[in-house]
Amino acid sequence: MDNGILLKFVTLTIFTLMLTIGVNHSLEHLGSVWRQRDVLLRALLAVIVLVPLVVIVLLWVFDLPPAVATGLAVLAAAPGAPLTHKRSQMAGADLTYVASLQLTLALLAVVVTPLTLAIFYGLFELDIERVSALKVAQQVAQVTFLPVIIGLALQRFAPQLVAVIGKPLNVIADALFMLLMLALIVLLVIAPDMRAMLKVGWPAIAAILIMVVAALAIGHGLGGPAQDRRSALAVASIARNVGLALFVVGLSDAGHTSIPTIVTYMILGAVIAVPYAIWSKRQVQSATTE
Repeated sequence: MDNGILLKFVTLTIFTLMLTIGVNHSLEHLGSVWRQRDVLLRALLAVIVLVPLVVIVLLWVFDLPPAVATGLAVLAAAPGAPLTHKRSQMAGADLTYVASLQLTLALLAVVVTPLTLAIFYGLFELDIERVSALKVAQQVAQVTFLPVIIGLALQRFAPQLVAVIGKPLNVIADALFMLLMLALIVLLVIAPDMRAMLKVGWPAIAAILIMVVAALAIGHGLGGPAQDRRSALAVASIARNVGLALFVVGLSDAGHTSIPTIVTYMILGAVIAVPYAIWSKRQVQSATTE
């Protein structure tokens, strides 16, 4: 598959997924996490404090090349992944909570990403230039908030249209998400360039695996007593904003060497999260039938 075609397909998929959130959730739903202070603080502690702290420890423990260290640092600094909502749905999560948390993290990324990277700059040698809050805001606004705002506007000004397109849009979003996952798997099998990108070395693989498992454990542990909230925060912790991370490393020529690390994290994170999602969904279903 041509890289340009793949990029356009990824863009279409993310736009559709975010539009679906805007169409199917009210503004009150999307702001619900802000009315639950303890829930919000636990989520922020997990996603924007503890996960980056795990990466700092990993970079101290492992002797990683600057390109790998840069990739992990940028991922740690990039919360609010657009695919969080769909991945959380697979884990039986509370989707209202997920949607609100996802947009909250994306909004906070405008401040969190430059600040977190500044901390990494002070501790480690990174292969990228410093990124401004304005550049992060432009990327987040275009990818995350524009389609959500369009969806909310449709709810407000064309409710009859929303009633017609709501369910079909969900079906289309699910299909695009599954096709995207399938396309990535196929590319790994048939594209030599993609396979070569994943050859980041065993120390890097070990660090990524530890980061993934630790992120899942942190989110699950701080998610609260309800499994549908635990799984939501676990997925939000592991699902770093790969699009934002690629945008940040793409701002400098040297940053392109970190792309294999980011792609490897995306793939390993998705694979490792599958057993957790299956187990979590069963736990949620079991709790609802008792």
